[in-house]
Parts: sequence; structure tokens; C-alpha cells
Amino acid sequence: MKLVVGLGNPGAKYANNRHNTGFMAADALAAKFEVETWESKFSALIAKAGGLLLVKPQLFMNKSGEVVAEVVNFYKVQTSDLWVIHDDLDLALGEYKIQVGIGPKVHNGVNSIESQLGKDDFWRVRVGTDNRPVGPARTPGEDYVLADFTQEERQIAIGVIKKVVVDLSSL
Repeated sequence: MKLVVGLGNPGAKYANNRHNTGFMAADALAAKFEVETWESKFSALIAKAGGLLLVKPQLFMNKSGEVVAEVVNFYKVQTSDLWVIHDDLDLALGEYKIQVGIGPKVHNGVNSIESQLGKDDFWRVRVGTDNRPVGPARTPGEDYVLADFTQEERQIAIGVIKKVVVDLSSL
């Protein structure tokens, strides 16, 4: 079984934030596999979709590792079968990369997972969200990711998430 974790922050206040790109991707995967319900377990929303176990941690981003470690241990998942989908300011909006053990310079959710697992050799599905202008007026990253996508940015994000879903549906 492959464990696919979409990172985000819980609650309506954060639903359209750039930081919730992982949740958006997990929801898109669930829709692809026609998942109708998510079970609440391990401080997460969990759904089975084909051979995938989808997880959306319901703790805030910087505590995501607590949930992931609990799910990994309960289901006895190897890190080679762990796929974490997250926003990435090191990539431009509309880009994505899938890599093992390589991630953004700073991402509290990914850092939390690495800390809790004591490993960094899991898959990262890095979905680019950076669309900030260069220069002195550039919004700091921590503020930028907690802001909502503009309508135009959201459409670009949905487009790249569709590509991610195609890649992950064949796991």
C-alpha cells in the first residue's frame, strides 16, 4: 500500500491558502477514485482510494509529522511507500517535481515529518506556489503561503494538480 499525505492547515479559514495545496491534491486524488467519505482517525482525515491510503492531517502544518508518524507506524508503511504532497516556494506557480529526500529550503510540515520519522528518504511531491514579484516589495514566504490564491493563481494550481493526480494515480 502507498501512503499519500496531502499537507495543509485544517479549517475553513485556511481552505484557499497556498499552504493547502497538498489538501487540494489529496481531494483531487479522492475525486479521481470516486471516494465519497473520509474517515476521521489519528487526528487526520483518511480515505482508501484504489491501492492508495490518502491522509490529510488535521493538526496544523508544523505538527504534521505527529500524524504521519502515527499512520506510518500503524499501517507499517515503509518510507519508500510514503508520498507527501506540499506547496513549495522554491518552485514557480504551475511547476511541480517528484523527488525522494529533496525538498524546499524551509517547509515546516516537511521538517516535522522528517523529525518525527527520523528519516528523510520519502517521496516529496513539490507543487510550486511562488508567484511573488522579485525585489524589495516581495512578500515574506511565511505570509505568502498563508494568503489565499487569487482566482487566476487558483486556476493555474488546479491545472498542475491535475498533472500530479495523473502521475500519482498509477502508483
